[in-house]
Amino acid sequence: MRPLPAEAVYLPFQPGPYRMAMDLITVPEHAWLEVDTRYPSEMATRRELLDQRRHDVFAAVPGSEVARGEALELVAGALAAHYPQWFSRAGTMLHNRLTGESWDLAAPPIDPLEVAGRLVQEDLCVIDIRSDVPRLAAAVLCFPSRWRLSEKLGGPLAEVHGPVPLYADRLARPVDRFMRHLKADRIACRLNWSVLDDPALFQPDGKWRTEGGEGITPANAGDRLYLRVERQTLRRLPTSGAVLFGIRVHVYRLSRIVDPTLALDLASAVRALPPAIVHYKSLGPVRDALLGWLTSMSEMRGG
Repeated sequence: MRPLPAEAVYLPFQPGPYRMAMDLITVPEHAWLEVDTRYPSEMATRRELLDQRRHDVFAAVPGSEVARGEALELVAGALAAHYPQWFSRAGTMLHNRLTGESWDLAAPPIDPLEVAGRLVQEDLCVIDIRSDVPRLAAAVLCFPSRWRLSEKLGGPLAEVHGPVPLYADRLARPVDRFMRHLKADRIACRLNWSVLDDPALFQPDGKWRTEGGEGITPANAGDRLYLRVERQTLRRLPTSGAVLFGIRVHVYRLSRIVDPTLALDLASAVRALPPAIVHYKSLGPVRDALLGWLTSMSEMRGG
């Protein structure tokens, strides 16, 4: 069996003034789902969460059944088509050579959206756009970035993102409009980033912290802090018309990925964050140590 490819490194931060925007790009079908060297460990974590804390990581509202079934069919088809060395399909059966599991897609033993969540490293959210505003109708959310599915399920997207500073004024309407007009043949993608002091993938809590970061200093911040990047994808489900929102979480120790040039860019991006965003991302307790370490790194560029 062929070795898994290395995990991609995404560096979406940019120097200069802060700008809140969707920043969507189109990706080809073969690049929709990611399968990499993190697959074995991440899928083991996902299985453990779904087995032991299912009420925290899976939920659905009535009326989303068709979309949940479509999500599994779409995910299974993409895996078999673009990763045939690890996934194969025979009739209604999908075989996962990486885990040794086989799933009957025609009669899955558990909810089809949960099966999809046990196949891929992405979290999967179903957005229902049949009403006046898009709503979060179902999700398998094993790796939340400090939010709880139970508090957001069934709500309009504007309320799901309600705590995000500036979202209501700058992004709520464009996002809702985009959801309603997304074409079935397009896969959109965007990146979102933050810096955290915890590398755990499952983080349902932690927004708005004003304390923490004990022991993190400008000398050790590179080893104690992590860049957390969400690679978010959106595509239309052809039958239900719902939008499938995928979230792949990448966590990188700063000292592993930041060189002197990138240190300048990240420091500029951090300094440009509005105070409300700094508070929302819980950056306040570690901001000075982070900027101190980045400054030291950037000074290495000259020699």
